[in-house]
Amino acid sequence: MKKYLIIFIFIAGISGYSQQDAQYTQYLYNTSLFNPAYVGSEDFLKISGVYRSQWVGLDGAPETLSLSINDQIGKNVGIGGSIISDKVGPSDETIINADFSYTLDFENKALAFGLKASANILNVDFSQLTGSDADTEFQENIDNRFTPNIGAGVYFYSDNYYLGLSVPQMLETSHYERNDVRETYLAKERFHTYFMGGYVFELSNELKLKPAYLLKVTDGAPLQFDLSANFLFLERFTLGASYRLNSAVSALAGFQVFDNVFVGYSYDADTTELRSYNSGSHEIVLKFDISNTLNKYMSPRFF
Repeated sequence: MKKYLIIFIFIAGISGYSQQDAQYTQYLYNTSLFNPAYVGSEDFLKISGVYRSQWVGLDGAPETLSLSINDQIGKNVGIGGSIISDKVGPSDETIINADFSYTLDFENKALAFGLKASANILNVDFSQLTGSDADTEFQENIDNRFTPNIGAGVYFYSDNYYLGLSVPQMLETSHYERNDVRETYLAKERFHTYFMGGYVFELSNELKLKPAYLLKVTDGAPLQFDLSANFLFLERFTLGASYRLNSAVSALAGFQVFDNVFVGYSYDADTTELRSYNSGSHEIVLKFDISNTLNKYMSPRFF
């Protein structure tokens, strides 16, 4: 039964009826993956790694590993790069990104514009789709299929709030084509638009609260809406929860181990029918903030 489920999920995904970009619960720790305008928003080098294991216990369930780095160059320019490894069922996709941003400074506020260049490399081994008719439908594997892409974003922020809009991949490309009478295209990258925002309330000298949202709009797929609330205690401990519309509820926790090292963890519990076939999703984040100036103390901005 698990094998049939993952075949259905994979076929639906490559046919373009679901979200295709990698999904993260702790997206605020790797924002540059979907909004290039975020790079350089803080004046120190940021390195973030995120590992996500989704739908644990379900054969061929999504597994994602990402590494991103960005820094501020001069006063108004930010640069960054990232690499994502995303596996689901018989597919294995690697995405390499290069990001650039330019920031306009206002009084206590800033508006950044960003550009993203991407290289996507896709492999699909259709022989893994056993137990169904899928292996007779797809005879040729996809091997190192390369497609370039471009993206853009804007990011408006101050010390206690932010708003963002981005399209990380503007070009719709097809990775696979069936050469028959119907000429059906599969594994098509679709247009994703992200809207995000959040506000930090300082409840006391020791406690902050940050409600935030992330809205993803994709052609041919339901809206994906994440709503979260996180508390920051003593500039060290974070604790919160989030809700993904018609998908999952999550618990989040994090610890600022040192001034420049943060470790976070989240657990998602499904609210869909898939909850009967998996034991949830796990996500781990490791973040390093490296000062460009010796002996500079970096107080977490909390986003």
